[in-house]
Amino acid sequence: MKTTIAIIGGTGNLGSALAWRLARAGKDVVIGSRTAQSAADKAAELGHGLRGMSNADAAAAAGIVMVTVPFAAQAQTLAEIAPHVIGKIVVDTTVPLMPPKVMRVQLPAEGSAAACAAAVLGDGVRLVSGFHNVAAHKLAQDIDVACDILVFGDDKAARAEVVTLADAIGLRGIHAGALVNAAAAEAMTSLLIFINKNYRVDGAGIRITGELQLFA
Repeated sequence: MKTTIAIIGGTGNLGSALAWRLARAGKDVVIGSRTAQSAADKAAELGHGLRGMSNADAAAAAGIVMVTVPFAAQAQTLAEIAPHVIGKIVVDTTVPLMPPKVMRVQLPAEGSAAACAAAVLGDGVRLVSGFHNVAAHKLAQDIDVACDILVFGDDKAARAEVVTLADAIGLRGIHAGALVNAAAAEAMTSLLIFINKNYRVDGAGIRITGELQLFA
């Protein structure tokens, strides 16, 4: 039986792109939003068997939960789904961008958005952080997205599942260590936004050079 994947905040740019890619890859995916109707509308628009529910219902229905909301909505959204994700893999994609200065690194006092997520969700969740540095508008197209996905988490098995998901949608997932390391990828997003503007790049990403050999 397939593991259902919920995309919380799935009507946004990154969420809808991930939902579309995952569903197209044959995954069972449900889109969550603040209202079930907006989620259902987006699911119908994207096709590929996607379904729409409220954020809480989507989280309850899934085995893997991906959170794709802006930093300003992170704490409230996580608190809403917290009762429904105990024991589950939660993938937090949040980047602490603080408009209008999104080209400047502004990590929160906790050290990272991932640390903020851990504080809200507690120890009963298998928290993983990733998908910070990929351009959503590229994910939403049927193209090769030349971007590696750095995946962070203290639970190695959960981290490995998320690396596999990244591979399944045409990216390359890379183990990047403990959850605390997520601060590096979160900060990199502001740098990439600056590079996009300064060099007129249509969605800069990152690639890890060298021949990678995974050791247990």
